[in-house]
Amino acid sequence: MADKYSAVWVSHTSISDFLKCPRAYYLRNVYKDPKTGHKVQLLSPALALGQAVHEVIESLSVLPTTDRFKESLLIKYDRAWKKVAGKRGGFTDETTEAQFKEQGAQMLRQVMQHHGPLDNLAVKIKESLPHFWLSEEEGIILCGKVDWLEFLPDSESVHIIDFKTSKAEESESSLQLPIYHVLVHHTQKHRVSKASYWYLRLADAPVEKELPDLETARAEILEVAKRIKLARKLEHYKCPTDGCFACTPFERILSGEATYVGENDFRQDLYILSTSKNVPEPESMIL
Repeated sequence: MADKYSAVWVSHTSISDFLKCPRAYYLRNVYKDPKTGHKVQLLSPALALGQAVHEVIESLSVLPTTDRFKESLLIKYDRAWKKVAGKRGGFTDETTEAQFKEQGAQMLRQVMQHHGPLDNLAVKIKESLPHFWLSEEEGIILCGKVDWLEFLPDSESVHIIDFKTSKAEESESSLQLPIYHVLVHHTQKHRVSKASYWYLRLADAPVEKELPDLETARAEILEVAKRIKLARKLEHYKCPTDGCFACTPFERILSGEATYVGENDFRQDLYILSTSKNVPEPESMIL
């Protein structure tokens, strides 16, 4: 029987890291500070904004449909923001923090005016981290969390919805929807019939995307996962350009240029970089 503790676990986040830069994948997903034994996490305002907005919206899925908007989302947002305020959100000044917080508040005001599928039944996967064996033979597990699963009673199927706090649309080459389709198919009982992105800055409703073919998606994900497994086995994680936008910020943590701000609930050491050499802000947050 395959051992999940010795398996290679992959997710949309880790696969994205690897495809951007194997060195970035190593520094975010494998490396541990020899002094603390902890992995490292780089904080940024865009990630803080995404975390707070996602927390508010995702919290609605566990409530009865009639209760989801009884409390203002902005009140919930204020509570969520406290977790990412100040340096724990990568903020180095109050003005920048206020600007980012207002951006999130505006997105939630839009949601309060246009509930869309958030008024409908939702499926909540019981596992805290949904996962399944992508390949027992290869010893690879696919895991991850999906923002929202709308239940469609007429077809007894589910609609995958991913909330985006980004300024730009997701690339057509992204593996996010293939990964989510395969993951949701294997971690709950309902057929997946639709998938959408909801760009909270740009639109009042989700934008439906073509649903990737299940078997094609699985094969594509497994191919990348096997490359990750091989890189881990050989301990070979080379940046293709000897220093890119994805790995350089983490290299700066190792070189002592970042400021330590504490530890999170996952026992990761949290860092921020100085404003003189800011990290390029990611266009979306992956959860």
